[in-house]
Amino acid sequence: MRVLLFLVFLATPVLAQDDGPSGTITVDGTGDAAIERRIEGILAELDGYADIDVTVTEGVVELTGTALGSDAIAELNRLTGRVDGVVAVRNEVTANTDVGDRIDPVLARTFDRFAQAIAYLPLLLIAVVVGLLVASIGWLLARWTRLWNRLAPNTFIAEIYRTIVRLVFTGLGIVVALDILGATAVLGTLLGAAGIVGLAVGFAVRDTVENFIASLMLSLRQPFRPNDFVDIEGNLGTVVRLTSRATILLDPDGNHLRLPNATVFKAKILNYSRNPQRRFGFTLGIDPSDDPAEAKRIGLDVLNGLSFVLTEPPAQAWIDQAGDSTVDMAFYGWIDQTETDFMVARSEAIRMVMAALTDADIGLPEPTYRLNLVGGGLPVVDLPDQANRDSDTDIVVTEGGDEPRTAPRPEPTAPVRSIESLANRERRTTGDDDLLDHSAPVE
Repeated sequence: MRVLLFLVFLATPVLAQDDGPSGTITVDGTGDAAIERRIEGILAELDGYADIDVTVTEGVVELTGTALGSDAIAELNRLTGRVDGVVAVRNEVTANTDVGDRIDPVLARTFDRFAQAIAYLPLLLIAVVVGLLVASIGWLLARWTRLWNRLAPNTFIAEIYRTIVRLVFTGLGIVVALDILGATAVLGTLLGAAGIVGLAVGFAVRDTVENFIASLMLSLRQPFRPNDFVDIEGNLGTVVRLTSRATILLDPDGNHLRLPNATVFKAKILNYSRNPQRRFGFTLGIDPSDDPAEAKRIGLDVLNGLSFVLTEPPAQAWIDQAGDSTVDMAFYGWIDQTETDFMVARSEAIRMVMAALTDADIGLPEPTYRLNLVGGGLPVVDLPDQANRDSDTDIVVTEGGDEPRTAPRPEPTAPVRSIESLANRERRTTGDDDLLDHSAPVE
């Protein structure tokens, strides 16, 4: 506001001036003498031209003497050229270099402007008071948070509404103040300068502007909620909050991950928590000599018998591919993520199916490779007979046949909430506003 008033003060004397009259200056009588008298009479009424001599011959005006500055000398050409009957102007006037003559007009103009500014003070005071009053109305309306929170879908949009109201009323106050001062022409100059500056700043901060717009769109779209487990272009983590600048995640290791909203808005977002039902899967290789149908039946029986595996959608199994040394069987089941930890459930399902297949004498061999060495060979190692091995060897044979194995019991699979607890604690301890609103629609 102080800068604006200073500009108004500087512009006020300029606004009081104009380009002056134009057109032809008439002459009383005819002949060179009449033209000379007319020009001398005009110069006598103007400041700074007391030392000018005028001579007119056949309509040609010759000017000699001194004047204050090059502007005054140039003005002589325009002035005398408007006089009726003037054919040409020969301007021989030079600039006056006398210190006193040059300083006196400057002092006179300075005192005149100072007196003009003093005369403007009451009007300036009224303009400032009215402008501040109009701007204050906007600031008071912007502080009415309940109104804007009800009109806006979330707090971020509400803050934008309040900022717009403040800016509009502040601009209106400036316009009213300039109108009272009669200096509305300054507003056009200021707007033009602001447009140029805004264009330059826009190019400089285009990334910031893009991020701001992305924050606005994300706050409206709400692609995720707090504590959702998401994958944003390969960045895995639990959502902590959405701020006006970035999306905050906690990765599975508890590390703080901050992604710019412009990146999040354009990224592919995989939300694992949106649907509580989630499918897990794994692949086991069985011996090609065993029956794949029997392995499928056993695996499905185990999966359907696990308490954490849902009956709807049902568990599934099929042959994924046939390899050189194994037949790969794929097993899939569904869990409720709100009650079961995904990774623990998958681990337990693998363990239980492997145990059941082993108990049914369905082999789970490791991949084998055959080496064919041309022109040579491997040394033959005689392995001792299995029955003659010591008890210290790595293979133990139990006489009397295999003893019955105890069926494994599934371990607890309740979800572990450690990362969610860290995220909740951070939301409580930090003061950043969260743009994620549970009452807002979800995309």
